[in-house]
Amino acid sequence: MDTSVIAEGMNAPAALDFSLWALFFKADMIIKSVIAILILASFWSWAIIIDKWFNIGRLSRKADRFEQMFWSGKPLEDIYQNLGSRADNPMASVFRAAMREWHQSHESVGGFTPTTQERINRIMASTTTKELTRLERSMTTLATVGSVSPFIGLFGTVWGIMNSFQSIAVSRDTNLAVVAPGIAEALFATALGLLAAIPAVMFYNKFASDINRFGVRLDSFAGDLSGILSRQLDGGDI
Repeated sequence: MDTSVIAEGMNAPAALDFSLWALFFKADMIIKSVIAILILASFWSWAIIIDKWFNIGRLSRKADRFEQMFWSGKPLEDIYQNLGSRADNPMASVFRAAMREWHQSHESVGGFTPTTQERINRIMASTTTKELTRLERSMTTLATVGSVSPFIGLFGTVWGIMNSFQSIAVSRDTNLAVVAPGIAEALFATALGLLAAIPAVMFYNKFASDINRFGVRLDSFAGDLSGILSRQLDGGDI
């Protein structure tokens, strides 16, 4: 057997492991911190995305059912009594707030005053704002993850490339085995930054559009309810 072949095989560099686990455990603390932050941000944003997806869908379906009942011809007083304190969607909350103010205005002075309609409109506008604010909760987190994650990944990229140059300077060798680990860590950080940012931005835009449409729907409902109540200020039954 040729001894030169054996010697060459013994001197050959070991195969590099570029699995995700290997890249993480071989990285320095800076890269590990970047990776951990990006993974945490990704899980956090997905938790918000899943919660928002089901919550907005659930509230929309409940609002559909309430709107059908509202326009069914049933007296508003009956709807209000059946609703009680169980306003389980923003549209029902706006209706309940308006009807509560209607009753309080009537009971406080024994009848309606010229400012009753104005107070009802203010109450509905305030309730709409509160409900939309509740729907927008955690949206800032999605926006932050979507805008900041690529820069955190870029920081990890730069740090990984710096590690590669330092390895070259120390070993004075540009062999692939010297520079590959640092480059791989840099690309891993870049990929994680994009993995966290892209879904956050996409779903932020979707949810912002859904909430905006829901707000328009609430404003339209409040306008319809205001018109109905306005026609009753002459003493008609509701």
